[in-house]
Amino acid sequence: MDVLREFFTDPVLFFSFTGLAILLAMGVFYTWFFIKKAAEAEDAKQNS
Repeated sequence: MDVLREFFTDPVLFFSFTGLAILLAMGVFYTWFFIKKAAEAEDAKQNS
């Protein structure tokens, strides 16, 4: 549990991992968004 205490008391660790989590979440979101839009565009192209 010393690691958790260190994580929450050291602002450098906290903000670094928070920033990494935000970047990873953005990467996952934009990957999902791109795949969804590409699939929709392909469906629209096939249906027209």
